[in-house]
Amino acid sequence: MTTQLGQPGQLRQPGQLEHLDVRADLDLEVEVPGGGPVRATLRGSGRRLDLRVDSPAAFAGRGDAPTVRAIADGLARHGLTVRVSTGSTHLITLGVARSPWWHRRLTGSAHIRLGSARGLWTSARSRARSVDEPVLPDLTLTPPGTTLPLLPTFLRRPYRRPTTTHAQAGGGDPRLVLAPGEHPWPGDRQPFFRLRRKVTSIGSGEHCDIRLPGLAERHAEIVHDDRDEYVVVAHDPDTRVNGERIGSALLRTATRLEVAGWTLTFSRQEHADHGRPYGGRVGGEAGHQRSQPSRPAARGPESEIK
Repeated sequence: MTTQLGQPGQLRQPGQLEHLDVRADLDLEVEVPGGGPVRATLRGSGRRLDLRVDSPAAFAGRGDAPTVRAIADGLARHGLTVRVSTGSTHLITLGVARSPWWHRRLTGSAHIRLGSARGLWTSARSRARSVDEPVLPDLTLTPPGTTLPLLPTFLRRPYRRPTTTHAQAGGGDPRLVLAPGEHPWPGDRQPFFRLRRKVTSIGSGEHCDIRLPGLAERHAEIVHDDRDEYVVVAHDPDTRVNGERIGSALLRTATRLEVAGWTLTFSRQEHADHGRPYGGRVGGEAGHQRSQPSRPAARGPESEIK
């Protein structure tokens, strides 16, 4: 991404850059809960990008509507537009300065414009669907912003009260990464499983969230508790954490979970991993780590992470 600011003295709207030049060449793949992956490409340069998806209703469900509207508003603030299409059909455009009133009635946003009759049909059908489970990640799960203002950090004796790094419950993209096989091929991608639910089941049973052959029908569970921690609970004795048999154990980034012949590694971004208070290592690995205060009551746990 290349960004250029306007000339000195020119007025800009708060949060908007005078000249924003974006160059994108991305291939995307998003796992859909209960279905196969959705593939997309993002191409373009300047202020206009083209997003091509292989499923016209992939992100048009009711659960993704708030995220799509927030993305459209953010694009509009920076003068960018993203044209969404499937095949040769133009579905919608995100980030427009102002859409017609009847488009706003259908999409709920002033910055989304329907591109064709098929786009109109897809939007209307998706709003009528009863499926609420989102595909796109929640924007509230982004890392906390940099503490402002930055100027006091340059003073001789700066002082700021330390702040906690409590992210939104379920933040930091918690996931289990499957270890590669005995003879991996160059370029192979390691499968991973996002932990979006209150309880994620692991086993070979038909209703398990993570199904692996050779396991007990319900081998283990990953529980997202009220402390915003992830705990593995064993239902089969052949369950180990870092090589030790367990009944239950707390998961931290790089913790190795072994179930029968399978190995999975827990991973969570550091800003949300409570094993690293205040956003990281203070004084290195051997440095003194101050305990992080408890989560504020007003930001208690979510009943379900999807």
